[in-house]
Amino acid sequence: MPLTGFSRFSVFWLALLTPSWVWAQQPFSGVTESVNKRMVKLFGSGGYARLANYGTGILVSPEGHILTVASHLLDTPELRVHLYDGRRYDARVLVVEPQLDAALLKINNLEGEVPYFDVAKAAQAPLAQPGDWVLAFSNQFRIATRDEPMSVQRGVIAAYSKLHGRRGIFEAPYTGEVYVVDAITNNPGAAGGALTTRKGELLGVLGKELRNTLSDTWMNYAVPIQALATFVEEGMAGRYKPKEKPKVVAEGGAYHGIILVPDVVERTPPFIEDVIPGSPAAKAGLKPDDLIVYIDGERVGSIKTFQNMMATFKPGTTVQMEVQRVIDRQTKTEKLITVKLELAEPVAKTPPRK
Repeated sequence: MPLTGFSRFSVFWLALLTPSWVWAQQPFSGVTESVNKRMVKLFGSGGYARLANYGTGILVSPEGHILTVASHLLDTPELRVHLYDGRRYDARVLVVEPQLDAALLKINNLEGEVPYFDVAKAAQAPLAQPGDWVLAFSNQFRIATRDEPMSVQRGVIAAYSKLHGRRGIFEAPYTGEVYVVDAITNNPGAAGGALTTRKGELLGVLGKELRNTLSDTWMNYAVPIQALATFVEEGMAGRYKPKEKPKVVAEGGAYHGIILVPDVVERTPPFIEDVIPGSPAAKAGLKPDDLIVYIDGERVGSIKTFQNMMATFKPGTTVQMEVQRVIDRQTKTEKLITVKLELAEPVAKTPPRK
């Protein structure tokens, strides 16, 4: 029976006044099936010291290119991929970008083409907004192998904010904007998973398990696909070159001979990469991989803080440093070591490294 003018008017207002939670109850079986076909389960290095040997990836080309996170999982010659239909393949790492915490893989000897996400198209879409409903797909807790479907979670974007994260004492290499999600998405194995709209449109890539450095709480977030589009495009074309990381010679008001790791994020921890032979640092017994924790009792949280503190000291000053040193790599046992560092006159040119 055709709708009367009144009934059509009622349906229109009913649609407008229906709460968003009602629309959220709509089934997503068709969407999840479509997205699952464009996802892969990854298996590689790990399985010890609380490091999972499984993870998640997103297919980004019909030839089998995979976008995922840069992690220990990829540090293996036997990287395995399980497709949605149960097929298994070996894969190789094409390029890794530490500052994006992202990696691009390629399936070896793929038979035929596979469904995939068009990253270039997805990157042209506007950013999602806080309050938007989203879906998160991943192989968290190794829920899937072979042709088993990925896990799917429904949530809402809580915020679009700068990432302030760490894992243990290490700051997250990526410090750009992320989607903060109100679902518990970032679990073991979930990193590299897909965050999509309710229609299955790609929004971002789920990140690693990180703690918020501001609140010390676990984070649930995804890196927007817009931040990764150039990496994917140039990586597939073989043109991408990882960003240069200049060495940081930690000179200040006096000479000490410490070379720090690259200062690539806002709060890079002051790890020693090398010690110049014959320098005050070498005489004090400092070693590569030492983490400088305290100077004269003051906490040192970053390379910038270290440089600012050292710039205040004059030649001839003796400073006390506490460094965290790994004394047993197999068991990862660490110890806080105290050293006395007598600063010298600045040198005209840093001596060459051996």
